[in-house]
Amino acid sequence: MRWQKPLAAVVVLTALTTSLTASATSADGGACSPDATFLGFSDALDKTTYDGQPVAGLSALNLTSPHRAVALVDNVGTTPARVFDLRVNSRPTSVSVDGMTILRRPDGTPYNGGDFDGEGLVVERGDRTILATSEREPSIRRFRLSDGKQLASLPVPARFQVAPAGEAPNNATFESLAVSRDGLSLYAGMEGPLASDGTDADGSTRNRIIRYAGLPGHAYRPVAQYAYKPDPGLALDDMGWVGPTELITMERTYTPGVGNTIRVFTVSLRRATDVTAQASLADAPSSVFLQKKLLFDLGKCPPSGAVAKQPQPNPLLDNVEALALGGYLPGGRRQLYLLSDDNNGATQITRFYSLAVNLG
Repeated sequence: MRWQKPLAAVVVLTALTTSLTASATSADGGACSPDATFLGFSDALDKTTYDGQPVAGLSALNLTSPHRAVALVDNVGTTPARVFDLRVNSRPTSVSVDGMTILRRPDGTPYNGGDFDGEGLVVERGDRTILATSEREPSIRRFRLSDGKQLASLPVPARFQVAPAGEAPNNATFESLAVSRDGLSLYAGMEGPLASDGTDADGSTRNRIIRYAGLPGHAYRPVAQYAYKPDPGLALDDMGWVGPTELITMERTYTPGVGNTIRVFTVSLRRATDVTAQASLADAPSSVFLQKKLLFDLGKCPPSGAVAKQPQPNPLLDNVEALALGGYLPGGRRQLYLLSDDNNGATQITRFYSLAVNLG
């Protein structure tokens, strides 16, 4: 979802391969919380291009190996829907682009910003296909990475369609997507609530996460829905799979003149209640909502030399939209990467973040 409109046109720098030369990094930024350490950041991708396309509007990230990742573009206007292949490193923190795939309809014509609003992404086992959400309808489509061609589309329950076809709000549907390590469970998270679920008196929306069951590269079907409540005023922005009983989620908001709030949580799936049959979550007891615990607030991390282009509580902050959980680091911590979406605007930054987190 785009939280800010670009305020001015930007001059895009041509770069066949982006590098660390445009970045700022920190060797070890320090503690963000008792369970999160900031390792560094890089602005190397900001206002660059690859093969004639802007490396901008990056809204989802998925690791394919310790040093490789794929990023999905939240494309706008007539620019083609696309994913970038990235090389990443945690310490020193670095990121560069070394490939791109244009996402295409079954007939081979490219999707663009008018008909595909990319938000959530997972790479399926074998690294040959991806699943990408568009929050416009919403939809979950499978694409072949070799040529970007669409192979399939997953079923979406009717009430999750954007109103008036369903109960979902415009521009606040499938913002996040996560998959289990074995590929048998897929989780699609709503950024906002269905009309019948609404917002509570404290300003927290009552969101739903759909769990799909299936096989990677094959059919998936919805099998359960879980209730999730973001912090007041925040929206569910991205999530990742930690284990059979745990997810990691990111919540976000933007306040004009103040800046962004970015919080990351661990979320328990133990004894999770299936709320598929509940017409409304408005009267649901608190026990049906997934239990979550704050892992860290990005605004509490050390600035580490970061510079903001607009007011921010911490210059390290920007419009962070993507989260990717990596492997284990020394001491049992997990690698965590974040990525911001600059909305193709002059006052926002495409920034890549590296952290080490203790997930227990």
